[in-house]
Amino acid sequence: MPLEKGKWDINILLVTLALTCFGVVMIFSASMYSSSVELGNEYYYFRQQMLAALLGITAMLVCSNIQFNVYRRFAKLGIIISVLLLIAVFVPGIGKELNDAKRWINLGFTLFQPSEFVKLAVILYMADALEKSREKVRTFRYGILPYLVLAGVICGLIYFEPNLSTALVIICIIFGMMFIAGVNLKYIMIMGVIGVAGVIVLMTQVGWRMGRISAMFDPWAYKLNEGWQIIQSLMALGSGGVFGQGLGNGKQKLLFMPEAENDYIFAHIGEELGLIGTLLVLFAFMYLLLRGTRVAINVKDRFASLVASGFMIMIGIQVMINIAVVTNSIPSTGIPLPFLSYGGTSLLANLIAIGILLNISKYTDTT
Repeated sequence: MPLEKGKWDINILLVTLALTCFGVVMIFSASMYSSSVELGNEYYYFRQQMLAALLGITAMLVCSNIQFNVYRRFAKLGIIISVLLLIAVFVPGIGKELNDAKRWINLGFTLFQPSEFVKLAVILYMADALEKSREKVRTFRYGILPYLVLAGVICGLIYFEPNLSTALVIICIIFGMMFIAGVNLKYIMIMGVIGVAGVIVLMTQVGWRMGRISAMFDPWAYKLNEGWQIIQSLMALGSGGVFGQGLGNGKQKLLFMPEAENDYIFAHIGEELGLIGTLLVLFAFMYLLLRGTRVAINVKDRFASLVASGFMIMIGIQVMINIAVVTNSIPSTGIPLPFLSYGGTSLLANLIAIGILLNISKYTDTT
């Protein structure tokens, strides 16, 4: 029976637009001094993020008007292209190395980070594969093995960029979607234990990762290196108090806190807008995740439900990791805060995901 088409979940649209616009404003506030000093243009990051936001919102609206089953046709192709793009970052002349990491492709006019779009490709492929194997999903051969191979290839390439944090996000997406699809919980738990052990080994075998772990427990003992960013982040959050120092009046952005416009934008929000500002951001994310989850639960199409679930896992896990890092609850890692952190590729990918979610919401009742 064909699905009955309705209207967008307007709440998802409004909260996404609010987060995106708020992010542009806060990026300008966080970066105007550093970009003026380092680049000679206080509007550089603001202008770049504004362009990405306009492109992303346009892409979101376009995707929201494309029936979700259309994306299913390109699920396998998306994975193939993802692998090729992840290989391309290592190719001289194509890949761009920054800060000893090979995560970007140089397009000439801008840099493109493939791993952000790989998340979308993985979600679409997983939803398609899990829906097709729904009768056999509790077996190891059909419910576990294909996705272990997928995780090994995709996450292995991302790990060697190196980008362990993004690899972990993708693993969380894969395992989360497997759980929602009804894969045998025994297998998931076994693979989860093995995965955690593997992550511990990977983190302890690299000196700078061990330094971040040590700095998390005592940042002041590493105040001139690994602990510097953590200390500045906590100072920003603490100095903001309840109501903040006022928009534009933060001090940590004056070259004290690295990445104030990027991974540590939440700390900057806490400094300038206080506890009230950070709570409003958290409530906005919680509301977005709630509405998206309702879409996933109420849509009648299994593929669409898995896609919506995957997008909510993707956004939710990144929010949790980013805020945990900023508050020194876990070791420092480079996961941006969706819609708010500086980064055109990340913003574009997230807005495309919301566009697809909006289309799915047309086929369910979330009122």
